[in-house]
Amino acid sequence: MRFFATKTSRVTFGLTRVICIGVFFLWIVCYTHPVSAQTKRHAVPKSHPRLLGSRLRLQKLAEQRPEAYQRVVRVARELDAEDHSKMISTALVCAIEQDEQLGKRAVQMAMKYINGPIRKGHTPFAHDLARCAIVYDLCHEYWSQSERAKFHAYLNKTVDANIRSETHVFHNGWYGYKNWGIGLACYATFYENKRAEEILKNLEQECRSRAAPALKLAGAGGGWAEGYYINYWLYEWLFFCEVARYCEGLDYYAMAPGFFNNRAIASMFEAYPGIKIYNSRRPIPMGDGGGRVFGGDRDKTLSARRILVNHFHDDSSHQAVHAFNETTPRSSVGVYAYKDFLWRDTTVKKADLNGFKLSHISPGPGYVYARSSWNEDATYFFFKCGDRFTAHQHLDVGHFLIYKHEELIGDGGHYDAFGSNHDVNYHLRTIAHNTILVYDPCETWSRIRAGPVSGNDGGQLHSWPHHNGAVSDAAEWQRGRQLYDIADILAFEDKGDYVYVAGDCTRSYSPKKLEYFTRQIVFLRPGTFVIFDRVGSKNPRFKKTWLLQAMKVPTETEDGLVITNGKGRLFIQTSLPPDPDVKLVTGAELYSYGGKTYPPKRDTGPAPQCRIEITPARQKAVDHFLHVLTATDAAVASMEKAIAQVKDQEVTVTVGEARITFTMAELGGRIELPGRRTRKDNTFKPAHPGQLH
Repeated sequence: MRFFATKTSRVTFGLTRVICIGVFFLWIVCYTHPVSAQTKRHAVPKSHPRLLGSRLRLQKLAEQRPEAYQRVVRVARELDAEDHSKMISTALVCAIEQDEQLGKRAVQMAMKYINGPIRKGHTPFAHDLARCAIVYDLCHEYWSQSERAKFHAYLNKTVDANIRSETHVFHNGWYGYKNWGIGLACYATFYENKRAEEILKNLEQECRSRAAPALKLAGAGGGWAEGYYINYWLYEWLFFCEVARYCEGLDYYAMAPGFFNNRAIASMFEAYPGIKIYNSRRPIPMGDGGGRVFGGDRDKTLSARRILVNHFHDDSSHQAVHAFNETTPRSSVGVYAYKDFLWRDTTVKKADLNGFKLSHISPGPGYVYARSSWNEDATYFFFKCGDRFTAHQHLDVGHFLIYKHEELIGDGGHYDAFGSNHDVNYHLRTIAHNTILVYDPCETWSRIRAGPVSGNDGGQLHSWPHHNGAVSDAAEWQRGRQLYDIADILAFEDKGDYVYVAGDCTRSYSPKKLEYFTRQIVFLRPGTFVIFDRVGSKNPRFKKTWLLQAMKVPTETEDGLVITNGKGRLFIQTSLPPDPDVKLVTGAELYSYGGKTYPPKRDTGPAPQCRIEITPARQKAVDHFLHVLTATDAAVASMEKAIAQVKDQEVTVTVGEARITFTMAELGGRIELPGRRTRKDNTFKPAHPGQLH
């Protein structure tokens, strides 16, 4: 991705005594308190427990976090829970209270997996390994020699069976499906399983050589091109990273600081405003998944932020994230109490969240996030204009989201199944997103996710060598860069009263039909968005369509369309093209185009109920689209009309007291606000490389 703008004997005896005393106190610090971010690498302790620190440390935690610990005890001793939570909770209480009965019960649960079949492939075998490893370490004295030997064999066979499983480091499997469980099991069996050290060395080497470069490339700024799926799997990887620091002072975070130093911050911006069901925050939809309905992944996201906050606890930005985390202090799923016990550290200093920045950019995946405030009724905006890396991405360059109280502009379709007829012809296609279609009747698409592609939606290209559109690592991406480098964030700046972002979406479309497509967006806080698109096609007869996925069917007024969802409302005014054709696609026709219908097999939660299609009344080689969208409370009955004037290859739109001008022939423009003269820093234009931050 390219960025243009907008990281002697008596003395010896005394000296020896001093060194020994120092080492002893170092041991006390390392194994009774959280690992310092500056801890140096050391030998893996030979004693158990060690994955999460010493028994003394866990006992101290139980004293420091009594409320969370008592909830863990209740899960261990009383409540029904799925095996993962039950085994971890039982093992923790066993280690802290040295309860033989609980220890033996946990070992029995682990043996069910150890004596079962060896799982391999795209299945979370790592979770099986991880929960057994935690029981092995925390309840070590209650394992018989034969049971330990069986666990060693089970671990080694699982590793051997999955050497070729989940090898794509851009994909969710590398982090969550696979390596956290392998890593935990090897640290738990270190010194006892002869292969453990070698497996850990290979894991570290692969992370340094393949995973860390991927994080640097696709994760700069803390975002991740795979989008929503990082909510599922990053928590497990961070759990392993903490274990690696406890066991040998190995800092995986330092391998990709551009990602890990910003991940908690980006994660905070990847949640819609408002505290929802079970005191949880809903994640924004980004590619597959979507988090439309409540699930345990929301607690994983919270715990992942907590882990990073604890690690970077002296950093003021992470102290702001801590303040954000503390607005939802308990895991939403009751049996996840162990996550609160392990990771919620209330001793971290809280910064004033209201004084924290209101926008963030993750240039790796090409994500821009912005809010009107840190209040729970804030207006929220998300924009994506990034490159191609992996399978769970959609054909949605230039896509954006708007939220006020509820989703107003969302992500279309349903993730009913990977590669389903609906998935490959609607859900992941451009037509289900808030961007542009350019219809070439002769265009065809190769197979997508090995699914039955039959629809020509006029959207973005999918012609990568692998049908998933994925690459295995950063080296492969660089070798095929001309195929995967498909979009650029051209500018990003936050001036307080407004945010400006610009993107070049051109290369995400077939060069046979598109000359250029650039998108400029001005977010006038608190809730107005001015969106200007320049679209040039190779053939003037190719129909251009501006798309908007409305969460509710809009009402039509003299001044434009109005979407109302719960307490939120969005006013939509079209200034360009003049006299547009406006089509509202709803009901049975929503998942139809080109004479074919692609309905989902299942409902995955609240999805857009209407696709708004805006096209010029007469097709030309170059068309411009100018829209003003205003998010408000549903109680607002009307909106002041935006006035647009076209003169001398410029279009100026007046929104309230703000005047925004865009140049039509090239990317650029300026903004005039009350009390602020039009200065150089109010001019929209690409700047020098490296200025995105």
